[in-house]
Amino acid sequence: MKRLTRQLLHTCHVPKDLSAITYVDSQAERADAVGVPQGTVDAIWHAVERLYRTGTQPGIQLSVRYRGESILHRALGHTRGNGPNDGPDAPKVQLTTDTPICYFSASKAVTALLIHMLAEQGQVNLLDPVSYYCPEFAQSGKRTITLHQILSHRGGIPGIPKNTPIDVLWNKDEIWRLLCESKPIEVDGAKVAYHAITGGFVLQRVLEKVTGQSIESYLDTHLRQPLGMKWFTYGIDEANLPQLAENYITGPALPFPISWAVKRALGGDINTVGEVVNDMRFQEAVIPAGNLCGTADEIGRFFQMMLNGGVWNGQKICEANTIRRAIQQYGSLQIDRTMMVPMRFSAGFMLGGDPVGLWGPKSRYAFGHIGLINKLCWADAARDISVSMLTTGIPIVAHHLPALAMFVNTVCQQFPLLPEDRRSTVAA
Repeated sequence: MKRLTRQLLHTCHVPKDLSAITYVDSQAERADAVGVPQGTVDAIWHAVERLYRTGTQPGIQLSVRYRGESILHRALGHTRGNGPNDGPDAPKVQLTTDTPICYFSASKAVTALLIHMLAEQGQVNLLDPVSYYCPEFAQSGKRTITLHQILSHRGGIPGIPKNTPIDVLWNKDEIWRLLCESKPIEVDGAKVAYHAITGGFVLQRVLEKVTGQSIESYLDTHLRQPLGMKWFTYGIDEANLPQLAENYITGPALPFPISWAVKRALGGDINTVGEVVNDMRFQEAVIPAGNLCGTADEIGRFFQMMLNGGVWNGQKICEANTIRRAIQQYGSLQIDRTMMVPMRFSAGFMLGGDPVGLWGPKSRYAFGHIGLINKLCWADAARDISVSMLTTGIPIVAHHLPALAMFVNTVCQQFPLLPEDRRSTVAA
């Protein structure tokens, strides 16, 4: 019966005892340094284990910081070898806290901040049309679409043109030509329509045009090196590909109209998405909206730096006002025309809300980004926490969703809102 259930739900094998597949970096966990009781640590980790027991996540990596200190730095499961279609004798590689994982759409948060840093440096103005920097983008009625509209998913080009071959994604000149020729669904920025892949290519083109350097080089100079990252690159070079965690399509087959919505948002059905993200051409490419790779700790450092008002280990990465502008809500809560759910966006980040939002209850001051629904990376300025939970399963609508929501809720419950004089510097 258990085997039949696994086949129907398309899940991985879950052992009764999770301790053998749990990796804890105890030297990095310093809950006692900030007065966090062991009960808080245990409650959050139990929420992670509940998610793992759904069988939809072959591997989970977690980083939680409170008041700047790491209180959870752990991994659970496998890098590869325990997918739904892997046999019991398949070689298994245990996941650790140092295993790089693709962030998918959480990459957008990092790419967005790079553009805000460009604005801080005076190299771009976010209210300028994209065509001011790249005149060829003005084709087909896109002359007035601004950088800010692209950042806030109001740029009118939410999807790549229909019938575009998948391999165009790793040909930046060809994808740029197609985006320049494409006709927008609107140009006034009045409606939100999530730009799953397209916006990143536009932002990359502008950055490279005004700086004269690649987006990889700019990322390395302004974020990766200052934050002391080992990974944190768009894609992974060929020599390190064996270390990259494999992603697995899990969960039951998607019914219509959910399957239609997924294909509309991502440009392909979920099985095609699974093939693409494990294709070494995707893994080695530079896709600014979708393939930044690193650890939960590394993306956690990024959000902690933002909570610190642009400072990391005493070094100023960017101005505090740059952070505030990046996370300032733009527009009201609206139904996203791509994902068909209500969303709050800033120019680059998914925002929380009151009385409840994407990042839990009373999360008005929270900002972050998800990656293919299952990767959750956020910070909450009113609770002074940064949280990154990376997963290697890609279920869309499945039985794991309550556990995913419970994880977010558990984190919020463990860290109630702080008095105003104790909140992070970016809380307003």
